[in-house]
Amino acid sequence: MAKDTPRPITLLIAAMGGEGGGVLTSWIVSAARKAGHPVQATSIPGVAQRTGATTYYIELVPATYAEIQDREPVLDLHPAPGDVDVAIATELVETGRVIERGFVSPDRTLLIASTHRIYALAEKMAMGDGRFDSDKILSAAKSMAKKTLLFDMEKAAADAGSVVNSVILGAICGAGVLPIGRETFEETIKEEGIAVKANLAGFAAGFAYGKGEVVELKRKRDITLAPAAPAAPAYRTHPAGDALKARIEKAFPNALHPLILEACGRTLDYQDAKYATLYLDRLDTVAAIDRARNDNDWRLTSETARHLGLRMTFEDVIRVAQLKTRPSRIARVRREVQAAPDQLVKQTEFLKPGIDEFASLMPPFMARPLLRWAEKKPERKKKTHIGLYVRTDTFWGYMKLRTMAGMRWWRRAGHRYKEEQRQIEHWLDLVRRAAAVGRDFALEVVELARLIKGYGSTHKRGSGNFDRIVAAIVEPALAAKRPAAAAVKKARDAALADPEGETLGKTLAELTAPVPARAAE
Repeated sequence: MAKDTPRPITLLIAAMGGEGGGVLTSWIVSAARKAGHPVQATSIPGVAQRTGATTYYIELVPATYAEIQDREPVLDLHPAPGDVDVAIATELVETGRVIERGFVSPDRTLLIASTHRIYALAEKMAMGDGRFDSDKILSAAKSMAKKTLLFDMEKAAADAGSVVNSVILGAICGAGVLPIGRETFEETIKEEGIAVKANLAGFAAGFAYGKGEVVELKRKRDITLAPAAPAAPAYRTHPAGDALKARIEKAFPNALHPLILEACGRTLDYQDAKYATLYLDRLDTVAAIDRARNDNDWRLTSETARHLGLRMTFEDVIRVAQLKTRPSRIARVRREVQAAPDQLVKQTEFLKPGIDEFASLMPPFMARPLLRWAEKKPERKKKTHIGLYVRTDTFWGYMKLRTMAGMRWWRRAGHRYKEEQRQIEHWLDLVRRAAAVGRDFALEVVELARLIKGYGSTHKRGSGNFDRIVAAIVEPALAAKRPAAAAVKKARDAALADPEGETLGKTLAELTAPVPARAAE
């Protein structure tokens, strides 16, 4: 670059695949070229889901070609820590990513970021609460950047009937960090010709935030699809719902009615009225303990009600098919992509069933030999996974999943169902026995249900850790009739922190080590 050419303005955009980072970059580059500025961009794309980090990097010369006499500057196109003028993040954890990599510096960087969260798969797959601490990220953002522009861009986009990337573009323009006028950005959006009205509305909302002139945004009917009506709870629409509701109101205290109604409705939707009745029968055996003790807070019942509802509605292939073909989900997808009533939305579901999924629906006498065969050589499981792309916007694709969803009648005959019911009964038995020793002890046993989630290897690891804690701590404590609430909690926390079980192994060794005899004086 010539000595008299101004230093380029550097922008780094951190997004996830599918979040619109590429479109945002294209808008900035197109507007810069329209205004006559030398500009180049590069990207490292991720997969179009919440696991693929995507980085876009832009270098824009603040002088126009006319000002530098049509000389072509040499641009680096490689972001370097401490050398970024504007860092942009489409979501809060992306903010943490750019900070962690050193792209935000207190002497130079303006950080423009959304404070909303889209939870990563790693957060969702954690055995416990795997969510990153949002407050820590916000604190780091304010301390590490020279200047920040932080607000909930998802809400701003929703209020304007738009999308996040158009809000970010407006915020960049409003902040005045680029030598490009508002009219040029708006012309770029218009020339693209896609969702122009909505994108301009989002741009205007972001511009107001960038200028510090934020006013309450009003939802506009002409550019915003109507919000979805909340689905009625299953117990209100099912023929058996009134009878189940009446039983709940009669048998349980008023404070617990919303929780139990929700969980009961969940089991009703998951299977049938018989299954919902089983849920209440099981819960009543625990509620009887609180009744006998006159525990006014009914904590043991409420915690059991919550976990029991989740455990009884475990995710299997039938449940997945059921959820993916619901009219409410299809309507939600159309809203998210802002499809007009007359527009066709192509929707492809990616499924990857393997031996565990096939065996789950087999009768136990068929499933067990198959699973034992697969366990002998782990590579067998990998080879049997089948990648399926199912177009649910087509008749035959939709009917494939609807047929699977309609197989609830078969679920009770399957191996997975029978195993889950056995484990649930074992867990409830431990809870009732622990309650006879101490309430706090019983509550910690209830919370052991947090270890068991998902399916396949995740479910297997969680169940294995559950069994290890029960064998090492719970059963010996029950046999000795001594409470072990603290030990169960410590072991459970170790298992949640490390699903592979190494931390749990060390913790169990510490908790079960014999107390050394006091040395003779």
